[in-house]
Amino acid sequence: MRLKGIFLLLSLGAFTAYYVYQPIPDEIEERWKLMLTDCFFRSLSHLADFSELLGLKDYMGVMMFITFAERVVPVSDQGVHVTEELFDGVEVVVYQPKLQGGDTELRRAVIYLHGGGWCLGSARMGPYDLLARQMVMDLNSVVVSVEYRLAPEHHFPVPYEDVYRVVKHFLQRVVLAQYSVDPLRIAVSGDSAGGNLAAAVSQQLQHDPEQQQQLKVQALLYPVLQALDLNTPSYQQNQNMPILPRTLMVRFWSEYFTSDKTFFRAMMTNTHNSPESAALLKFVNWSAFLPESYRGKYNYSAPVVALAAGGAGSDGPSRSIADPRASPLLVPDAVLRSLPKAYILTCEYDVLRDDGVMYATRLRRAGVEVTHEHYAGGFHGALMFTVWPTDFLIGRTMTENFIRWLQHNL
Repeated sequence: MRLKGIFLLLSLGAFTAYYVYQPIPDEIEERWKLMLTDCFFRSLSHLADFSELLGLKDYMGVMMFITFAERVVPVSDQGVHVTEELFDGVEVVVYQPKLQGGDTELRRAVIYLHGGGWCLGSARMGPYDLLARQMVMDLNSVVVSVEYRLAPEHHFPVPYEDVYRVVKHFLQRVVLAQYSVDPLRIAVSGDSAGGNLAAAVSQQLQHDPEQQQQLKVQALLYPVLQALDLNTPSYQQNQNMPILPRTLMVRFWSEYFTSDKTFFRAMMTNTHNSPESAALLKFVNWSAFLPESYRGKYNYSAPVVALAAGGAGSDGPSRSIADPRASPLLVPDAVLRSLPKAYILTCEYDVLRDDGVMYATRLRRAGVEVTHEHYAGGFHGALMFTVWPTDFLIGRTMTENFIRWLQHNL
């Protein structure tokens, strides 16, 4: 019996070590902390798969545990006044510097859009609350953090439309005056899916005949910018990297558009393009827009075109992926030329790396001023890992550099 117990203990230890251990590139700092963090994410993902298989709860419903676990109640403190409000019917959390006696100075403003693949996340999560407070204090700014509705309950374009309504509401002169905001110093920013929404809003605002007030800068943090080619070099290189493996990113895209699992399977094999979307592949041709150092050993081949990708038909998700409000990389150069100054952050070990690099390349070629900050040891989501026990040095560094850029450019 004792030998059996020892054998079981050793087997359990070996299995645990095998499960926890994930090959992490040497360039990434705090590798064991990332392994342990990713172990939690993978365990939750496996539980979500199992739950969906049994018909107990859908995948994203289980994954929402991450959002709930990090949820906080945004409250005012000594330096920051916090209110929860509705902007044109959409929930927002507004962070403002506490007024000092006789202070009449107009302030910067940052409209911030959280990440989470359009399916997870919240403006009320601890890392976003912390980031907003830091921007208020370091920039003396107003921060509007948007609680847009999420997929799969609310498919595209609902999350985008929520964000667009908030931005248009805030940019009204009377609202800017209410919050003592300088109309010439307003930014839109977001990470991951939030970066996607920020880029899309920046593009669409300039075509809105009703919109007079424009943004000064856009700051996109490891943004996801296109759904046409899910086999770029970074998708291939980082398909099994922690936090955001390729399967999860494809699932986010699929759930954003539809609950039809056939479309997810088509996206997994990169055979989800219809003739309509295929006509726009020239805008995401990474052989043309990626510097050679990012292309590496990979050779370009255009995605397969299906007459009805994933069985969804031309009026379903195959049509949505061709919409620039979902894939901002798809707009022609003429649209890019008038966009505001941009800050784009990318990470080497991130499936979304090439989206950001291609956008930076295209914006520069169109004459837009771009600051592209690339982290050779970076991984997806690092900016949000600033709260114990998942606090990473690179997350604090990214935050400091991002805010410093806003200080100098907003």
